[in-house]
Amino acid sequence: MLNEININGKKGSPVLDKNVKNFMIDIDGTVCEDVPNEEPERMSIVEPFDNAVNICNTWYDQGNVITFFTSRTEETRKITEDWLHKHGFKYHALLMGKPRGGNYHWIDNHEVKFIKYEGKMSTNFVEKAGNILTFE
Repeated sequence: MLNEININGKKGSPVLDKNVKNFMIDIDGTVCEDVPNEEPERMSIVEPFDNAVNICNTWYDQGNVITFFTSRTEETRKITEDWLHKHGFKYHALLMGKPRGGNYHWIDNHEVKFIKYEGKMSTNFVEKAGNILTFE
């Protein structure tokens, strides 16, 4: 990681090397069936989508940072971690409590790219109109 210098010339937050992607991957509806917090009994039995483990682990093995994030509550952390381990997902961190409902607006001082999951994952990205990345 590199240190960023802020606008006052002081040390800022670390910045990853340009070749390293910092993947933030939602769980429900992206790597497996969407399971609502109101039905936690399903969280341990749902299966990953085809190729989701392989693709996420490929990104991890390439040296990228993998962070899963979810609208699941903190009370479901253990069942979520157990599920990720059971299915062999490699990752660096798990963030719980993402706001529910979609329509996300991410405001950040770092470059943010988004990829909307539309039913399949791939390690290849295609740039579409408006500089939006999507899976090929």
